[in-house]
Amino acid sequence: MAQCLACIVSPRFIKVPVDQIGVSGGVVSFVCQATGDPKPRVSWNKKGKKVNSQRIETIEFDEGAGAVLRIQPLRAPRDENIYECVAENTEGEITVNAKLSIIRERGVQGIRQAG
Repeated sequence: MAQCLACIVSPRFIKVPVDQIGVSGGVVSFVCQATGDPKPRVSWNKKGKKVNSQRIETIEFDEGAGAVLRIQPLRAPRDENIYECVAENTEGEITVNAKLSIIRERGVQGIRQAG
């Protein structure tokens, strides 16, 4: 098997975010990581725009090839949405989506009483 000395590889995901259900007032975290050469940068979008809120924190790891999206406190319906993890390098861009659903406090109390 030949070794590549100057490989250029488009991004591919090695960890993808999963759909989540959170409780209003609580916290959720999505994790996304990609690999490629050159090393891709990972960013988060909501409705096609970069996430931007004081309640939303992006924590990068693996020199920017991975990122955690943390939302706290959750607010419904504002935070209920599809969040996009975008990984890009000079060879391309890929996107994966994860859905956030939020249960309101009333719904949680109803579940507790029913159980």
